[in-house]
Amino acid sequence: MAAYLQWRRFVFFDKELVKEPLGNDGAAPGATPASGSAASKFLCLPPGITVCDSGRGSLVFGDMEGQIWFLPRSLQLTGFQAYKLRVTHLYQLKQHNILASVGEDEEGINPLVKIWNLEKRDGGNPLCTRIFPAIPGTEPTVVSCLTVHENLNFMAIGFTDGSVTLNKGDITRDRHSKTQILHKGNYPVTGLAFRQAGKTTHLFVVTTENVQSYIVSGKDYPRVELDTHGCGLRCSALSDPSQDLQFIVAGDECVYLYQPDERGPCFAFEGHKLIAHWFRGYLVIVSRDRKVSPKSEFTSRDSQSSDKQILNIYDLCNKFIAYSAVFEDVVDVLAEWGSLYVLTRDGRVHALQEKDTQTKLEMLFKKNLFEMAINLAKSQHLDSDGLAQIFMQYGDHLYSKGNHDGAVQQYIRTIGKLEPSYVIRKFLDAQRIHNLTAYLQTLHRQSLANADHTTLLLNCYTKLKDSSKLEEFIKTKSESEVHFDVETAIKVLRQAGYYSHALYLAENHAHHEWYLKIQLEDIKNYQEALRYIGKLPFEQAESNMKRYGKILMHHIPEQTTQLLKGLCTDYRPSLEGRSDREAPGCRANSEEFIPIFANNPRELKAFLEHMSEVQPDSPQGIYDTLLELRLQNWAHEKDPQVKEKLHAEAISLLKSGRFCDVFDKALVLCQMHDFQDGVLYLYEQGKLFQQIMHYHMQHEQYRQVITVCERHGEQDPSLWEQALSYFARKEEDCKEYVAAVLKHIENKNLMPPLLVVQTLAHNSTATLSVIRDYLVQKLQKQSQQIAQDELRVRRYREETTRIRQEIQELKASPKIFQKTKCSICNSALELPSVHFLCGHSFHQHCFESYSESDADCPTCLPENRKVMDMIRAQEQKRDLHDQFQHQLKCSNDSFSVIADYFGRGVFNKLTLLTDPPTARLTSSLEAGLQRDLLVHSRRGT
Repeated sequence: MAAYLQWRRFVFFDKELVKEPLGNDGAAPGATPASGSAASKFLCLPPGITVCDSGRGSLVFGDMEGQIWFLPRSLQLTGFQAYKLRVTHLYQLKQHNILASVGEDEEGINPLVKIWNLEKRDGGNPLCTRIFPAIPGTEPTVVSCLTVHENLNFMAIGFTDGSVTLNKGDITRDRHSKTQILHKGNYPVTGLAFRQAGKTTHLFVVTTENVQSYIVSGKDYPRVELDTHGCGLRCSALSDPSQDLQFIVAGDECVYLYQPDERGPCFAFEGHKLIAHWFRGYLVIVSRDRKVSPKSEFTSRDSQSSDKQILNIYDLCNKFIAYSAVFEDVVDVLAEWGSLYVLTRDGRVHALQEKDTQTKLEMLFKKNLFEMAINLAKSQHLDSDGLAQIFMQYGDHLYSKGNHDGAVQQYIRTIGKLEPSYVIRKFLDAQRIHNLTAYLQTLHRQSLANADHTTLLLNCYTKLKDSSKLEEFIKTKSESEVHFDVETAIKVLRQAGYYSHALYLAENHAHHEWYLKIQLEDIKNYQEALRYIGKLPFEQAESNMKRYGKILMHHIPEQTTQLLKGLCTDYRPSLEGRSDREAPGCRANSEEFIPIFANNPRELKAFLEHMSEVQPDSPQGIYDTLLELRLQNWAHEKDPQVKEKLHAEAISLLKSGRFCDVFDKALVLCQMHDFQDGVLYLYEQGKLFQQIMHYHMQHEQYRQVITVCERHGEQDPSLWEQALSYFARKEEDCKEYVAAVLKHIENKNLMPPLLVVQTLAHNSTATLSVIRDYLVQKLQKQSQQIAQDELRVRRYREETTRIRQEIQELKASPKIFQKTKCSICNSALELPSVHFLCGHSFHQHCFESYSESDADCPTCLPENRKVMDMIRAQEQKRDLHDQFQHQLKCSNDSFSVIADYFGRGVFNKLTLLTDPPTARLTSSLEAGLQRDLLVHSRRGT
């Protein structure tokens, strides 16, 4: 129970008298008269008003003459005769343009209920759709109250004898409506109200002594008694949804609120209640002080009294009085057009217009009533921006009063609307660090903090040394609950020396680089850093090993090497100390990790040998580095046995076939470390026979020089020439080697004898006996060759002479054809026949069957074709000078090459346009003679 005396009073309504509409004198409605003579401009209602109601855009009145009056917003009063005697009750529906009335048409107690359809007209008046007597039975009784459900299916009428009738069905028609007595009692009914909750319809019934509710939407109409005290007429009302549609009963001591099944809160508003009304979230009470006017037993108002009456407008949600004023003899209070209208007995209508929300808030601000302003703004459904402005002003007020704890709580409520820097600047003082921390915490919880706010909050925690709050802030359960920038938090914590907290954030939010930085640079925990890298996915593990591998190799070389081996062969992230064998393995490029072993040759050798054994397809850089490392070890080793072992390892690596594409690099490495066997092997693999020869010559290894010539002389015959020149320049007795070289030169005919003699002339120890056998054999072979050439020349000349004579005979002598048989079918010749100068004869039909052309003898054609092809080939090759030069250079017998090209006519005189005609003719004759020598027959018949 709340005493209303403790509630603050405000003037949230403006009061004015309603004025008549604009008249002929030009006065506007609402204009205040300048003198008493203008008082008639105020609106004055007809006398004898007995009942009032409002809805559908009009104020409705009933008077003692039986008339019903309508006052629309234009203030043009209209009316019609509804009853012959008087109107006692009115109920205007809010959702339908239907008016229910109770009145009398004749003397005595015989009230009639009439239902009016205000949208239809009957002779200028509203259409009356239904008339029926209100008395429930035979006993006459007076109607005390009336209510209608908005769905037009229920109408309840209360009587002074304590009974209530319920009309169920369409209230506008007799045929579809059923009337029955719902309630009987000993006390006059003073108030009725329908309440709809879903599909359930309740009816509140209040008498002078009790309050009960009925469920009228079902069968049997169950009743619940809610209280044992009631109220007077017009002292009950139904609230709006803001108060959950509660039934309000205004007693003289308290105002009670009821649900359909129980009693709700009550408020101690003293005074004799005359009228209770609900308006837009406000409870309107018209009361009279007991000391002025004694309580009436039933009507709770002396209509003849003219005592002062108090109208209070209560805000039950925010606990204050929105308006309070004194009126004389209030008839009723109506609500329409967004305002309250108070009717007084003198016929005047007073309008109470609610101030706008901003004006009400400013009034509260002036009185520093910020809490009440906040509650008012919420009840008025002010937007979030407006609320934030109130919170900010309230916070500024508390801050100016020194209440920093309260101020920061108000500033917290502005988060999302007010710029955080406005608040932060106020609490940057070291003494206000607790308030600043509270604000920043809330800012982060609402995910509205930026990196600077996170930095500031963490600095507050570290300054306060509040580890528990710090852990609570950073240790969130999931990524979605993180309300701050994790990377910023890690930086601040690391700078402040809270390494364990920074590591927690880095590990839980997968900031691997920060985790490793702290472990390696701050804590120096290399083992833990290496273990952490082993847990990372392949891409992160690879990148971090490239970044921190040198540091780890310097401090824990063996463990680092082991991890690199796994990373470059078959990497799987370890899970709690064990590898996940089910996950697919990945491998990195091992060549990229070689720089990590710069100062650890022993680990580098182990890594390289492991990679070459496990993965033969490792990058070439692995084998290059391994070769260089083995050559270095071999060059610096003093122990002969170990040196021999290292020598074998280096040779084995060279013979592995991994240096075919990088021959030059391997050769340079062997030369740098003076690894002779490797150099010779690489020369041989690269077919660098000249270099092998020069190497042995430089080291005066005569036997190896001969061996090289024997092994590779077939591929490079010039080796024997170089060997002969080498031994010829030696002053030592090298007869044995010179003889061996000469023997091979002779067998292969590699050098002319004269050149051999000139080469050996440089050696003072080389006597004629050394080359005697060579020269003798050479001269004998040349003699034999000369004899063979002379015999061949003689035979060619004889053949040429014979051919010339035959050509001459063909040209000068007649040719007699004496063949009697065909050269194809060997049958006796018969005319027609075909004869050729070559001596062959054919049947004409045989010739046509076997010949390819009319001018060629079928028998001689194959041989002639071969000769012609040879001639054409020689003519095509006569201009191939590049080929001639190449053959001349590569051949051992240059004279034979030149003679061959002479035979092809390469060096014949060219026929130029500038030559005289005789020269061209002579050349043409020579060419024709050559053809005649080859083709010495033609067709004849």
